[in-house]
Amino acid sequence: MWFDHGVSASDGLSREELISLARTRAERIAEQDARIAELTAANEALGVRLARLAHLLSRNSSNSSAPPSKDDEPGRTPPAGKKKRDTPAASKGKQPGAPGSHLAWSDAPDVQRDRFPEGWCGCGAQLADALDLGVVDRYQQVEVPLMTATRTQFDQHAVRCGCGKLHTATRPAGARSGPVGYGPNLQAWAVYLLVVQFIPVQRCVRMLESLTGAAPSPGFVHGMLSRAAALTAEVDKRIRTLITLAYAVCCDETPLRVGPKKPKPGRKKAEKYLLVACTQLWTHYQLGDRDLATFTAFVVKDLTASVVVHDRYQNYDSAELGTLVHQLCCAHLLRDLDGAAEVYPDAVWPKQISDALRALIHEANLAREQDRSGIDPTVKAELLYRLHHGVLVGLSDTTTIGNRPGERKARLLLEVFRDRRADVLRFVDDLLVPPTSNQAERDLRPAKIQQNSSGRLTSEQRTKDRYKILGYVSSAAKNGLDKMAVLRDAILGHPWMPDLPAPT
Repeated sequence: MWFDHGVSASDGLSREELISLARTRAERIAEQDARIAELTAANEALGVRLARLAHLLSRNSSNSSAPPSKDDEPGRTPPAGKKKRDTPAASKGKQPGAPGSHLAWSDAPDVQRDRFPEGWCGCGAQLADALDLGVVDRYQQVEVPLMTATRTQFDQHAVRCGCGKLHTATRPAGARSGPVGYGPNLQAWAVYLLVVQFIPVQRCVRMLESLTGAAPSPGFVHGMLSRAAALTAEVDKRIRTLITLAYAVCCDETPLRVGPKKPKPGRKKAEKYLLVACTQLWTHYQLGDRDLATFTAFVVKDLTASVVVHDRYQNYDSAELGTLVHQLCCAHLLRDLDGAAEVYPDAVWPKQISDALRALIHEANLAREQDRSGIDPTVKAELLYRLHHGVLVGLSDTTTIGNRPGERKARLLLEVFRDRRADVLRFVDDLLVPPTSNQAERDLRPAKIQQNSSGRLTSEQRTKDRYKILGYVSSAAKNGLDKMAVLRDAILGHPWMPDLPAPT
């Protein structure tokens, strides 16, 4: 009989020694089996964690609700459109065969000047005395004047009328207290660079100095935020009122780094949230948190007569906000369907639902462009059948508790399509309802641009002022007005004020 380690009965071991050796080997094998089982369990757990991590890293702006700012994080899978090309990309600039572009000729130039040859002819005659043969070439040049700050002294006089009454001249419009101050144009430039172009304060100061020769202080630039916000406060209230009267309102929210870097007790991150409610004509911001208290104070609570287009964040369904009519953002639904397709690569239903939903959005947009009352009934019925059939198949293929990362989320997505059918497809029957909250995402984009360029905003109050002004400027621009012009009007004390609709 042979044993491990080359031990055999011929080695002169007694029966008791052989039994002891066998027992020892059995115990060692049992320990090894237990260790193998332990390592196998640990390996399986690590495999699950690795799969979950890989799933999380695969989430991006194209297959989830993650913002585009997350796409460039280390290790994260970029969206399909951002993957590196296997073939060289096209060169920058105008591509071969593409239509060219140029400045348009104007039949009403601001200034017209005649140019004649100057100097002497080879014969010795002055060209100034030569015969004019008329215009042989025309050229229009678009130019701006050099910006140079000028200092103007205003002496306010007092006069006495013949009746004895005293009259004193007032300071010019936009003048500040004190003997010296900056004019309304430079004040408007400071606010414009900060709020509209997202220029950090220090760079704003340097830019104004290099462009105009004036040297405003950072305190002056900061102070202009609070001053402009106060001058546009009533307009902000009016815009909020107009949004509550709108038929459909898009809403969204995004994190914003504001205040001290150290988070408050009980919080994971030192950040606030910027909320937006908007239409094609109006923009209203509110700084707060992503909690119910902020949502209750926000304009959402007053949208009981409007259709609220949003990304399915749970607060929109809170009873404390009243009874809202919902349109769930189809752009978010489509991204989640793309994510489900990655979780179930062999399944047909994610693409079937996605294709049907995209086609419904296209048909609704087409009907709107063609000024039709709705989608063609036959086309609508066919697309709705495909969508609902895909949902039913998906529900039969999934469970609430999945074994793979992303399965539960895919199941919950299907349940949204099943249980909130009216909220998903409201745009199909009502062309006045936008299918996505893309308008809100566009109106939040300035906040992300500002954060990328300026980083953390130190003052919560100045941040509120900043977005109160931005709401004013954004609404004015949506109504076809010039941003600089409305800022200057506000600083002069007569901001643009939109009219309320006539009572019906």
